[in-house]
Amino acid sequence: MKIYTKSGDTGKTQIYADKVVRLDKNDEVLECYGTLDELNANIGLLISNSRCPVISEQTELLMDIQKNLFQIGFAISANAALTENAVTQLETTIDQLQAKLAPQTHFILPGGHSIAAQAHVCRTVARRAERRMVGLLSTYPVPEACLQYLNRLSDYLFVLARAINHHYIVEETKVS
Repeated sequence: MKIYTKSGDTGKTQIYADKVVRLDKNDEVLECYGTLDELNANIGLLISNSRCPVISEQTELLMDIQKNLFQIGFAISANAALTENAVTQLETTIDQLQAKLAPQTHFILPGGHSIAAQAHVCRTVARRAERRMVGLLSTYPVPEACLQYLNRLSDYLFVLARAINHHYIVEETKVS
């Protein structure tokens, strides 16, 4: 399989839905795909910090998240479904991580340890992917579980950043 096909040289690309469809590369569906891909790459960068014990504990889930993000992209074009178990898995992990953290009483600025900062970057890209997906709702049949998953994923990444800062004893910068 060649990496380049030259079929996109005119500003169009194809997606695989029920049939092959050619879209402008700035189409809102491709904007959503691209944001999901960017999020996936940033999560890959987060996983590369596996020397961090918190990331090491979460690597299997983070890799599942990468697969789920790929699945969400497919779900948008082919109307396939992401299982609700994926949402529940994130909720369970959020609860487990939060149980080890001090209660959050203030808004927190993104940052702290560099690995936590990367988790915050992932969180903000997840929020953008969610916004892009909401933009598709009026014209595309987006499965409800996909939107729920992105919403919960950003929550997970926020709590993960807090857990990383807690592990490295980095104080969170609170906004009063």
